[in-house]
Amino acid sequence: MTSPASRRVLTGITTSGTPHLGNYVGSIRASVRASRQPGVQSFYFLADYHALIKCQEPARVQRSTLEIAASWLAAGLDPEHVIFYRQSDIPEIPELTWLLTCVTGKGALNRAHAYKAMLDKNAAAGQDADADVTAGLFMYPVLMGADILMFSAHQVPVGRDQIQHIEMARDMAASFNHLYGEHLTPPAALIDDNVALLPGLDGRKMSKSYDNTIALFGPREQMRKQIMSIVTDSRAPGAPKDTEGSALYAIYRAFADDAEAAAFAQAFADGIAWGDAKQQLFERIEREIGPMRARYEHLMAHPEEVEAILQAGARKARALATPFMRTLRHAVGLRALTAQAAWASGKSSARSSLPTFKQYREADGRFYFKLTDASGAVLLQSRGFDAPRDAGQAIKRLQSEGAAALAALTAHLQPLPDVGAPALQSALESLRAEQAGN
Repeated sequence: MTSPASRRVLTGITTSGTPHLGNYVGSIRASVRASRQPGVQSFYFLADYHALIKCQEPARVQRSTLEIAASWLAAGLDPEHVIFYRQSDIPEIPELTWLLTCVTGKGALNRAHAYKAMLDKNAAAGQDADADVTAGLFMYPVLMGADILMFSAHQVPVGRDQIQHIEMARDMAASFNHLYGEHLTPPAALIDDNVALLPGLDGRKMSKSYDNTIALFGPREQMRKQIMSIVTDSRAPGAPKDTEGSALYAIYRAFADDAEAAAFAQAFADGIAWGDAKQQLFERIEREIGPMRARYEHLMAHPEEVEAILQAGARKARALATPFMRTLRHAVGLRALTAQAAWASGKSSARSSLPTFKQYREADGRFYFKLTDASGAVLLQSRGFDAPRDAGQAIKRLQSEGAAALAALTAHLQPLPDVGAPALQSALESLRAEQAGN
């Protein structure tokens, strides 16, 4: 089983379609391998709330949920060693979404790529700017932020076009922590530039949008027919063929080791017939995918087994989410009236007068924090850290040790005028006392 102290990595999969070979090469295969790394606590979830933004076909969402879950399990994802759950089974996620909505500026959401793309599309069509723009589309970065922040994910594997979502989640965490204390963990994007983007049947990126996909776990003969339909040029058998720009070769390379790829490239140079090349490609893919197909077909025929796995995953996920949500509710003031009332004892004003840490990221890509008093005056400013975790650890040390931690952290702090030293020491001691009392 995973350890609570492990580095947490979270991956979401939107349930709006049937997995294809490009999904396997670009995400599933690498993620399953990564889930077996020591020292990593992996979270994988089926993002069915996200699916509702672009798919209003209930049967398709349900079917896709089963197909995607079965695909990941057939590909080797072990639910005993990861937390594998369905987003809609975790009611704390939409609750956290609302808390984040209340600290997220509309201006930030205006800059979200998906929303801006819709505005551009409508402008090009001469339509109203917000035509077909639902509140779900506009707000989905906040839901994504809740997915990540709910489980204190340290890293989120994404493509470069998805980095903005992680940055927005970081900003949400910083805004919440600035108002209510250090509760949310700022995530970092985990980019793998070596992940292959598989070409489809027509040479363009394999995508359902282009209708050029090869089914991942379709019938064996269906996969063969799809591979045989890959577009090639008109060079006859015996004529040398180029691997550069060849969808056929690129797909083969995504499955082959270096020796296999070299042999296939040599066959191209020797003038292999396209039909023979496609047959070799089919056999190489089938060697990897074929052994998984029986497991996939079994799971598709027994959805109750998949449901039981997802429910077990939800129980593990909620064992973390429920107490964490309880802490966040208390932090924002959603508390039982029978609890000790801070406003009655005068503690509310004392709490609001406490200094506050704020962690953030600058344009240089490094992570900083500052300590401000109740009026907003800066008492302490850090230098840049390479990782958000390092900045967070420095903050926690200052909170727990107070002014005694200053000497040890001197190299990480900007020098302050001597006149500010007493106020800084007093602020840190008040924070240390507050933490000791909690």
